[in-house]
Amino acid sequence: MSGIVKTIVVAVSENGIIGRDGDMPWRLSTDLKRFKALTSGKPLVMGRKTYESIGGKPLPGRPHVVISRQAQIDHPDVTMAHSLAEAVTIAEDLARASGGSEIIIAGGGEIYAQSMAIADRLCITHVETEVEGDTSFPAIDASLWKPVETLDVPAGEKDNYPTRYVVYERRNG
Repeated sequence: MSGIVKTIVVAVSENGIIGRDGDMPWRLSTDLKRFKALTSGKPLVMGRKTYESIGGKPLPGRPHVVISRQAQIDHPDVTMAHSLAEAVTIAEDLARASGGSEIIIAGGGEIYAQSMAIADRLCITHVETEVEGDTSFPAIDASLWKPVETLDVPAGEKDNYPTRYVVYERRNG
């Protein structure tokens, strides 16, 4: 055990969709504020396409570890990795170096699918709608994950849909 908690943070529709055409299929200002609060100061692990979808520059106050087989990103707050395992190791080292105890896995679909086996915690915003999309999140297996915190969030002024924020922890054994 590395001692560093690996947390997946994602917003997922009722039919499992997380993305469409390289973007999120909704506007959820309330959730973006939560994402910032949850991730500030913590290393973010993400794939190259997700990095490009956030504007091709790192979010402030968070070191980024971007996974790509070929691309190189030249930015002082971005470290490149060629695999999820390499990215997690780099992110854990960054967390330790700053006195942190958690890394955030921030997408996209392929990275989430690979990360489910190693994650310790899931911070899921369940978007209360079904949408069309081309990127999905794996099903959450209730035999592996238990909800430990739930918060119903009505749609705010800048939100397309109401959400239910749930923190899941991996069941022991």
